[in-house]
Amino acid sequence: MRAIFLVDNGSLRPQATLNLRRVAASLSELMGETVQAASLLHSNKIPADEVDGIPATTLGPAAERSAEQGATEIIVLPFFFGPSKALTGYLPERMATMQERFPQVKVRVAQPLVDECGGNDLRLAHLLADNVREQLQPDIKPHVALVDHGSPIPEVTAVRNRLAGQLSVLLGDEVACVAAASMERREGDEYRFNEPLLENLLTAPEFLAGSVVLAMLFLSPGRHAGEGGDIADICAAAEQQHPGLSVTTTKLVGEHQGVVDILHSRLRQALDGERFLLDIPAIH
Repeated sequence: MRAIFLVDNGSLRPQATLNLRRVAASLSELMGETVQAASLLHSNKIPADEVDGIPATTLGPAAERSAEQGATEIIVLPFFFGPSKALTGYLPERMATMQERFPQVKVRVAQPLVDECGGNDLRLAHLLADNVREQLQPDIKPHVALVDHGSPIPEVTAVRNRLAGQLSVLLGDEVACVAAASMERREGDEYRFNEPLLENLLTAPEFLAGSVVLAMLFLSPGRHAGEGGDIADICAAAEQQHPGLSVTTTKLVGEHQGVVDILHSRLRQALDGERFLLDIPAIH
C-alpha cells in the first residue's frame, strides 16, 4: 500500500493551502488514485475555518498517519521549482524520524518541476509565456522580469535563469527583453548569484520608464506573491518613485492548469523508477 503526497514548503496564508489542495485534486483525478496535499512546515498553524473547515497538515504527521493505516511506501511529489534545501535537507531528516517509528516504510521523492538533468522539457517556459501574453497590450512591447523569491542555493537560481532564457526565446520580438530577478537575497558576496534584486531591476534605465510585465515564478499566493504581499509592495514603491513606470504582474505558475500536466509527468517518472530526486529505503 502506498500514499502519495503533493508537498509544498508551507505558508501561513490559507490561499496557499487551498491552491495546493486544488492541484492535488486535479492530480488525483488524472491518476485515478488519491494524491494528498501536505506542507513541509507552517500550514498546520492556519485556523481550520480559513481552509474550508479541514485542518491543513504537514508531511511528517500525515506520513505517520498513512503508515499507521498500513502504507509501506510514501511517494513525495514536490510542488517546488528546483532542488531546494527543504527537499534535500529537511525532508529526509523528517522522514528519518518517521522511519524510527515505522522502519518498514520506504520513501521516494520525485523530481521538482524543473529537472535540470532530465530531458529538455519546455512546458514550464511555455506556461510562463502564456501568463505573460495574457498581459500584453496591442502595439506595446514591454520589458519582462521573471522574478522568484531568491534562494541560498545556486542550483535553484540556475533554474530561474534557465527559465528566463527559454522564456526570452519563446516570446521573441513580442517583448523588448526578458530579465531574471530575485525578490530578496541573503547578505554576503557568496549570495550575489541572486542578483539583480527586483527593486533594483525596476529602477534600471531600461525598465524605469514604460511598461513592465512581471512574470511570477511563484506557485501559490502567500505573503510574498499574494495580494498585498512583498512583491506588490516592491512594485508600488518603484512606481511611486518613477511615475513613468507601469508594472503588471502575471498570475502565478501554480494557478495555471498546465502545471498539473508537468506534475503528473514527474509523479509517473518516480512511480516507474525512471527519474526521482531521492530514494530512502526501508530500514528493514
